[in-house]
Amino acid sequence: MKVIFLKDVKGQGKKGEMKEVSDGYARNVLLKNKSAVEATSQAMSQLKGQQRKDEENAEAELQAAKDLKAEIEKLTVELQSKTGEGGRLFGSITSKQIADELNKKHGIKIDKRKMDLPEAIRSLGVTQVPVKLHHEVSATLKVHVKEQK
Repeated sequence: MKVIFLKDVKGQGKKGEMKEVSDGYARNVLLKNKSAVEATSQAMSQLKGQQRKDEENAEAELQAAKDLKAEIEKLTVELQSKTGEGGRLFGSITSKQIADELNKKHGIKIDKRKMDLPEAIRSLGVTQVPVKLHHEVSATLKVHVKEQK
């Protein structure tokens, strides 16, 4: 029996995939658990429509990420911190602080986990922080750390 998978089924198939499986397995497991539907012409047309819709959504997400990249690369986030001798900070600047400041000053919400900051910023000056916006799009955010007066 040909079925279209509605969910990923380990060892059988992935969501949206059409595959030939034994009749008993299809009726007793896949159809019963609503993990798959029988591959009728109606189900096939529904699958194609869903795939088209998913592609359009993916293209829209990619375009939104590219627009956000252009906006982010124009910005410089300015943070202030207390410093000691030689421009070293008391404490450090974390990705959470950068994300909060970006949201507060510029109204751009980015998850702190999207910022590729291997370790916190511990010195004054401008630091380039890579930000992963989409699996194909990365931007570079400038973070300027100033001395607090």
